Amino acid sequence: MNYITELSQEELVDICSVSIDPSLPQQERITEFLKQIKDPYHFKHGELEVHVCYSEDGPTLIECLKQLID
Repeated sequence: MNYITELSQEELVDICSVSIDPSLPQQERITEFLKQIKDPYHFKHGELEVHVCYSEDGPTLIECLKQLID
């Protein structure tokens, strides 16, 4: 899946509106998060636009999502 998008500020999903059922298995929670957020690299928190990037020697996106969702 390619999550790099060119969304306008109005199209970005507010991460505060994302709601995940904690009783789902981990993989389903990750899938549900990705469906709701649309682009995990570009979203907003309130009025703040967030662009996420990672260093080559840092944790992967999946590792970060697991920490966020667990």
